Amino acid sequence: MSVHPARTSVHPARTSALPAASDAAPARKRVTPPSLAVRAAAGEKLVMVTAYDYPAARAAERAGVDIVLVGDSGAQVQLGYDSTVPVTVDEMLVLAAAVRRGTTTALVVVDLPFGSYEVSDEQAVATAVRFVKEAGADAVKLEGGGRVPASRIRAITSAGVPVMGHVGLTPQTAVALGGFSAQGRTVEAARRVRDDALAVQEAGAFSLVLEAIPSDLAAAIHPMLHVPAIGIGAGPDVDGQVLVLHDLLGLTEGRAAKFVKRYASVLDGMTAGIAAYADEVRTGAYPGPEHGYAMPDGVLDALDA
Repeated sequence: MSVHPARTSVHPARTSALPAASDAAPARKRVTPPSLAVRAAAGEKLVMVTAYDYPAARAAERAGVDIVLVGDSGAQVQLGYDSTVPVTVDEMLVLAAAVRRGTTTALVVVDLPFGSYEVSDEQAVATAVRFVKEAGADAVKLEGGGRVPASRIRAITSAGVPVMGHVGLTPQTAVALGGFSAQGRTVEAARRVRDDALAVQEAGAFSLVLEAIPSDLAAAIHPMLHVPAIGIGAGPDVDGQVLVLHDLLGLTEGRAAKFVKRYASVLDGMTAGIAAYADEVRTGAYPGPEHGYAMPDGVLDALDA
């Protein structure tokens, strides 16, 4: 296993369980890009989930997640589009603001949607600033290494907005990459992923996502990085992991990506609960007497008095 020279590979076990009401656990400090770098350098694994609304953000916050990403995957998961491409800045702002209201300590990172940063550095800065000012985002994320000039990252960071990069499989341009498949499996493709990761780092990103690349390639790139690398389908030899909250909770339908592990089957429970409610409404079992409000004696008789 490749290990970054400044990092250790052992991290004391953590728990995501909520403390009991009587516990005197100290309040968690707000997560920042510098604090993530310190923890990654010490070998601590970072936890990121992708969420799109207030209830999901509250659950992630209560579970002690480090980073909540408001991904443009919300276009499909939350808004019902067939890809991430159609989602607008205004739609992403609504999702991001809801997540921000649901978090107090987690770092909130928002994807810049397709078409909102590719035209120029000025466009990229203007979009990033909107997410900070209007939605309360802590940072933004943009896809690409070679596809997007490094000047975009430099311009946004120079404006005071931290940037997370994203290389490997980049969903916004999946068609150009040959579809939603693993990247970096040939010498040329592996070199491109490596060079993209280094370019993103050199441009000033505080972190980057490595998506859908061979585990060995991620392990080879990791020691070259001095910023935290968050993997999704990139194996264990990185600084942390990210999954879409709806995927890990079993809230999505259809076949999941190979890298997804489901920790719950919430959609099945939701369907069963709604079906039970519908059945009771149709049979008259709900509502029962215990679900109604009583009227004081004499009030009804007095209506016609």
